[in-house]
Amino acid sequence: MVEVNRSTVVAVRAGYCWGLMTGNRHYDLTPGEVVRRAGVAVSALHFYEREGLIDSVRTTGNQRRYARDVLRRLAFIRIAQRVGIPLAEIRAALRTLPDNRTPTKADWARLSRLWRAELEERIVRLTQLRDDLADCVGCGCLSLRSCRLANPNDELSALGPGPVRLDQAVQAARSRRRPHATPPPPGQPAAPARRPAGDG
Repeated sequence: MVEVNRSTVVAVRAGYCWGLMTGNRHYDLTPGEVVRRAGVAVSALHFYEREGLIDSVRTTGNQRRYARDVLRRLAFIRIAQRVGIPLAEIRAALRTLPDNRTPTKADWARLSRLWRAELEERIVRLTQLRDDLADCVGCGCLSLRSCRLANPNDELSALGPGPVRLDQAVQAARSRRRPHATPPPPGQPAAPARRPAGDG
């Protein structure tokens, strides 16, 4: 919850309801309105607030009010959780957004760029899991007929722990998706090209 300096908070008429303003953000949504529009439980709303993922202000009657951009933040949180991204990573990502104004398209695009590699990695792993789960993944269970062919006597254990064949498939898929070197950040020169062996 945001600590509000009453000298900088003004009540504004927004349609049929009163709202609060801090900076350029209007806090005019009640918890009930947020719950109905976002499709989350009140308990989830309070949990996300305690965890620092969203914020609110209090009215003079000690009632919570939320800015309308909380709806986009909640959608982002729920989508990220559905694909298995830890809450700590979601919190860190949301902290890159401005808290004194409504985030713009450029703000969300910057957050998206920060997560691009992470999301691509998850896409590769989920795709590989979908395609290979019915086959031997090299985990050492030896419970499928294909295990006896692909991993006789758990020979793949010599290559490391876990689902070795699945990890190898993910690594191969990752290499195919990233055939070129990552370009340098703006303002930094590109690394010099490596000269073919034998050139003087």
